Amino acid sequence: MKSSIEPLIHPSSFVSKNAKIGSHVEIGPYTIVHDNVTLGDGTVIESHCEIGYPANKSHDSSPLVIGKNSLIRSHSVFYEGSSFGDNLVTGHRVTVREKTIAGCNFQIGTLGDIQGTCEIGNFVKFHSNVHIGQHSKIKNYVWIFPYVVLTNDPNPPSNIMMGVTVEDYAAIATMSVILPGVTVGEGALVGAHSSVSKNVDPNTVVVGSPAKYICDTNKIKMKDGSHQSAYPWRRHFHRGYLPEDVARWIAEFSEENK
Repeated sequence: MKSSIEPLIHPSSFVSKNAKIGSHVEIGPYTIVHDNVTLGDGTVIESHCEIGYPANKSHDSSPLVIGKNSLIRSHSVFYEGSSFGDNLVTGHRVTVREKTIAGCNFQIGTLGDIQGTCEIGNFVKFHSNVHIGQHSKIKNYVWIFPYVVLTNDPNPPSNIMMGVTVEDYAAIATMSVILPGVTVGEGALVGAHSSVSKNVDPNTVVVGSPAKYICDTNKIKMKDGSHQSAYPWRRHFHRGYLPEDVARWIAEFSEENK
């Protein structure tokens, strides 16, 4: 089913006639778009992707929905049965399994692996080589840096699944592992190379293996000579966020300083 404005589809690609393709969509060479797919207006799918890969038949056959103005880079695979808000952006060779529900402005770095049955909020940013286990719940404005793993099996191998929860504004630094059932609190910082086996309180810093409380986040100073607190990061970092969000954050901290 095509819109009134024809998409730009490379002749070497295969796009099912049953897929719902919005206006101004671009689909690159050797990409496959399966039946059960809806692509929003202005979306670009680069070469060698597989979009709407059939999910395991034990799952329902809900469609893969990609929001408007999204960019999926080459060699990425998205299973049917997931939904993404507008402005999704990926790196190369990303894999996303079924029943992943994500909000708007989601970024997935190169070689990102989302195992499905996950809930992901708005303006979440994954760097490269991030692994997200099933039943993870990631709230809004979260940063997850390279080689982070969110696990879900407390007795591997077993049939028990206990997903990780990451609350708003939290940041998980590179090469950290979050163990099953752990909640990383709002605004918390997990330091690099940490193994986190216990819940992390809001606005605190944990580091190490096993990770231990170091300090509250507001004790960490910017390394730019200003001596200002580095956290909450939304006090000073606004690139890529909506003007209304930035205005809200500025007002929040202006009120605190009165």
